[in-house]
Amino acid sequence: MLSKNAAKYINSLKTNKFRDRHNMFIAEGPKIVGELLRSQFDVESVYAVGQWMKNNKSITEKTEITEISEQELKRISSLKTPNQVLAVVNIPGTKTDNDSLKNELVLVLDDINDPGNLGTIIRSADWFGVRHIVCSNNPVGVYTPKVIQATMGSFIRVRTIYTDLTEFFTNLSFTPSVFGALLTGKSIYKMKLPSEGFIIIGNESKGISGSLKQFITHPVMIPSFAHIKSAESLNASVATSIILAEFRRQQF
Repeated sequence: MLSKNAAKYINSLKTNKFRDRHNMFIAEGPKIVGELLRSQFDVESVYAVGQWMKNNKSITEKTEITEISEQELKRISSLKTPNQVLAVVNIPGTKTDNDSLKNELVLVLDDINDPGNLGTIIRSADWFGVRHIVCSNNPVGVYTPKVIQATMGSFIRVRTIYTDLTEFFTNLSFTPSVFGALLTGKSIYKMKLPSEGFIIIGNESKGISGSLKQFITHPVMIPSFAHIKSAESLNASVATSIILAEFRRQQF
């Protein structure tokens, strides 16, 4: 049974203010919750309907689960169609030693504001073996419910760091190759790309901030093959996937 206090607490975690205050987030659905329970994440509590519990007896034997009704799940879910199970999870620490990024391919996201874009970028990063994403400090964080759902569980495997990006690059203890996605860059298909470095992806409408352009050593762009020159530019998540695909293709 779902208590009023539990429902109030869970619903509060849908906002940045209370996620930050309690250092908790919510995740929903059999796939994501199942992966969380098998991961190193610290799951505080799980609320599930009877059908999910019957299908996951091996998990329920090791974890404290509160069985709730479909109607109770609707009261706490952030989804239009609630999906069997919801978990309340501790937000892991985000501090990292910059030296650990030295030999990695790292994504740097400059004010990505759309939750769907951010979730898709994290999912693409996971697919292409990118283990670290460095993000600017903005309201749309990885633990926003819409972002969590859009990642389809990839947030579990991709470490996301939030920081002031200008300070981040200024304080790096090494000098990396920095690729910036710009409209005036060199075609990504005409460049020799390394297996490591930083790739900056800018805001959906404004692009990369002026303060970050000074750190770019290799401006890159994705050429358009459209017959009509006024064709809309690619959104941030699609552009990121294309760039990552080309980086990885050249390593085969």
